[in-house]
Amino acid sequence: MSTQTGVLECLEEIPLPFVDTSGLDVIERLPGWFGRYFHSPSMTFAHYDFTRGSSIHEHFHPQEEVWQVIEGELEITINGEVRIAGAGWVAIVPSNVRHSIKALTDGRAIIVDYPLRRDFERAHSR
Repeated sequence: MSTQTGVLECLEEIPLPFVDTSGLDVIERLPGWFGRYFHSPSMTFAHYDFTRGSSIHEHFHPQEEVWQVIEGELEITINGEVRIAGAGWVAIVPSNVRHSIKALTDGRAIIVDYPLRRDFERAHSR
C-alpha cells in the first residue's frame, strides 16, 4: 500500500477535521487506563480517563509523545527525571526515550503521538 493510499483510507475512516470523542469506543488498554483513540493522517490521539494507582510501565517507542493533564495528578518519569504533573501541565517525551506514568489521583489526560502509532491504528480504529 502506498503512503498516499494509507492516508486516504485514514481520511475516509475519520471525518476530518472534526471528531466527537464522546462517540468513540472506550478501550481499557491497561488496567485503570480507559482511552478513546483516533488518528489523523500523521498523528495518534488518545483521550484517557485514569484511576488512582494505575500505571503505565517504563517503555519507549519511536514516536514523540505529548501528555497534557486535564484533571488529576500524574507522576511522569522521562529518562529518569520524575515530575508531578497536574491540570494544565504538559510533558513532552522525545522519540525513543524511556518513560513511565503513575496516576496519583483519578483524572483525565490527552496524549498525542507523532508520527502515527501503527500499533494503535488497527486495534483502535473505528
